[in-house]
Amino acid sequence: MAKKKPKQPSNVIVQNKKARHDFFIETTFEAGMVLKGWEIKSLREGKVQLVDSHVFLKNGEAWLLNAIITPLPTASTHFVTEPNRYRKLLLNKRELSKIIASVNQKGHTCVCTKIYWKDHLVKCEIALAKGKASHDKRQTEKERDWNREKSRVLHKNQ
Repeated sequence: MAKKKPKQPSNVIVQNKKARHDFFIETTFEAGMVLKGWEIKSLREGKVQLVDSHVFLKNGEAWLLNAIITPLPTASTHFVTEPNRYRKLLLNKRELSKIIASVNQKGHTCVCTKIYWKDHLVKCEIALAKGKASHDKRQTEKERDWNREKSRVLHKNQ
């Protein structure tokens, strides 16, 4: 009997599954995040939500809005913790210019799809996306169901 490989720990802290449901993802970028110490501790515990988060561009800088990082109860009491504060995203000028040009087109937006660890740093994957209509969402559901059924049939026949 073959030995199973030990499962590698995932570096992903949180994924925004709603973004893949609501948008067509076109291009992704990796951005660093400016965080405070209590936010890093909360991220280690997985206390973050990306459901309604999006990227806001202002004065040639990218900011992450509505990403909720819940402070731990053991956080120190001598500083104010803001779970909904704006968090600056670190991108180079070339990436920022691509994002700004794309967001200025009608129907395009920039959303955060996941937050993950890269070595000891926290990275944010942001994506240029175009909104889906309700019939597009239904078509995606049908394709997913068909692929699932197809894989079941193929697996059964083998």
